[in-house]
Amino acid sequence: MAKVELKQPVVAEISELFDGAQTAVVVDYRGLTVEQDTILRKQLREAGVTYKVYKNTMIRFAAKGTAFEALEPNLEGPTALAVSKTDATAPARIIANFAKTAPKLEIKGGIVEDTYYDAKGMQVIATIPSREELLAKLFGSMQSPITNLARVLNQIAEAKGEA
Repeated sequence: MAKVELKQPVVAEISELFDGAQTAVVVDYRGLTVEQDTILRKQLREAGVTYKVYKNTMIRFAAKGTAFEALEPNLEGPTALAVSKTDATAPARIIANFAKTAPKLEIKGGIVEDTYYDAKGMQVIATIPSREELLAKLFGSMQSPITNLARVLNQIAEAKGEA
């Protein structure tokens, strides 16, 4: 069997990951212990993020002709790929939070909704809360005036009841 035939399934797997993906983050994982890597993978898996180590040439072939082709400059050295099809900020947020406890972990760059960001840009994206957190804040701010109105009306009713 030729080498090309062995590589085609891997390229197809990466292409399938990229298909419909909102975010792809390229990570340098050198220096992580097996225990740290296992914890990181578990956190990413729980958030619905696919995290896998691929050869740079395979990623290049799969990304050719897509928005993910912009990752090319980051494909040097050991590379892990974190891809999310549902939450655009999850991979960057989880990896950046984990990097606080494992400083060897480094985000090289990424694509978020077809736009390329370097390492600094991905750090900014990592600060954006998840969709659920944003919705909770929105509903909390919408509920606050109603709660305050109810509290004031209740105090007025109690004051009139005492008089």
